[in-house]
Amino acid sequence: AKMGLPAISAALVVCVTCLIFLFVWKKSHRGGRLPPGPTPLPIIGNMLQLNLRDIPASLSQVRMAKEYGPVYTLYFGPWPCCGLGDEFQDRGRFPIIDDTLKRIRHRLTALGKRWKHMRRFTLTTLRNFGMGKRSIEERVQEEARCLVEAFRKTEAQPFDPTFILSCAPCNVICSILFSERFQYEDKTFLFLMELLQENFKQINSRWCQIYNLWPALMRYFPGKHKEFSERINDIKYFILEKIKEHQESLDQNNPRDYIDCFLSRMEQEKHNPGTEFDLENLVVCGSNLFTAGTETTSTTLRFGLLLLMKYPEVQAKVQEEIDRVIGRNQMPCMSDKMKLPYTEAMLHEIQRYITLLPSNLPHAVAQDTKFRQYVIPKGTTILPLLSSVLFDGKEFPNPEKFDPGHFLDKNGCFRKTDYFVPFSLGKRVCVGEGLARMELFLFFTTILQNFSLKPLVEPQEIDAKPIVTGFFNIPPVYKLCLIPR
Repeated sequence: AKMGLPAISAALVVCVTCLIFLFVWKKSHRGGRLPPGPTPLPIIGNMLQLNLRDIPASLSQVRMAKEYGPVYTLYFGPWPCCGLGDEFQDRGRFPIIDDTLKRIRHRLTALGKRWKHMRRFTLTTLRNFGMGKRSIEERVQEEARCLVEAFRKTEAQPFDPTFILSCAPCNVICSILFSERFQYEDKTFLFLMELLQENFKQINSRWCQIYNLWPALMRYFPGKHKEFSERINDIKYFILEKIKEHQESLDQNNPRDYIDCFLSRMEQEKHNPGTEFDLENLVVCGSNLFTAGTETTSTTLRFGLLLLMKYPEVQAKVQEEIDRVIGRNQMPCMSDKMKLPYTEAMLHEIQRYITLLPSNLPHAVAQDTKFRQYVIPKGTTILPLLSSVLFDGKEFPNPEKFDPGHFLDKNGCFRKTDYFVPFSLGKRVCVGEGLARMELFLFFTTILQNFSLKPLVEPQEIDAKPIVTGFFNIPPVYKLCLIPR
């Protein structure tokens, strides 16, 4: 009898697990007429038909498009995922983050009126309204100057730019949130950088992908997801301390930064029982800006420098245009942008070519939606494949080639296109798009105004392909020399 007890216990565990999976599986098959797709297996769905090292490539396979059409359904574990449409504006499931925030996860996933209020407020604030005497452009310019000084200290010797290129956008967010920038060697700053970098690595890992597929099971097991949660909480506690400092010195007539603007709005609506402007939402909004606004921009900068070394003729044309329009002694500003068509085309081509977020953030259908001849049930996860738009062969001839000419007309003027969607599109377009565009323009132009980029190998030997293609595209690690001009 004693020998049989472990076997009976194991059998019970297996039975309970199967019942749980069966419940989830049946729930995911509720109603609707989903687009066609390969037949899924129980529990694991279509995972065997996907390359976990390059999911975006798996999702846009020509074979699947030929067999099932441009819109098709795949199952990630027991959960169906399919195409795009106007009704697909809800935020989709992202369990590793949702579980971390627990009680306030609905605030981060941002559904309904709450999301609209917070988004509108953040957009207004980031457009320089109510931000005090210093504009956001001035804050970015200040950081660009500090970035150049940090680069000068390398004295044209080989170095890995990863750390410094992460510090700059992080400091911009710090300045916007709480009017403070840190020295790059500051201990508090280094601690924050470590939190952000480690979580950025983990959210792109296989562990994260597995957790997001089977959260009901994985959340009860020990693993790296516990560390992920702890790091997010550390960022929240840091933001909360800054909020407390601001509460003690708040002057509603002279807001210094985003936190001051939010606190002022809280004071204005303190008698409104239904207000969304409370301390909890401020912590979440601040954490979102902090985490989303750092690594994405720094990764684009790292990719960009690598591509400019691989294509020195592009670097030379950009520097010639900067020298001719701005010169070498005047700080670049946003008003210069319209006068630098080739530079603007180069920046757009970097973002198109690297496709930082190939599959976009997961979206969800807000209600039962008829799409073409299909009916997609409310709550179904949608993966908008930005890579298929950014690499459209009709809009961008030879899309696999890095070529700023993709964004220039026959007269050499900058060419706008609706196919430029690195920040997503529609109502869920990235709230920080304007800030990111400003940072990329001012950082790149200031760097190229002051330095020439020198690789340690011949340009044709540089490999600019991402080393990880999961949630984000990550550039390979490299070193370079910055030669003062």
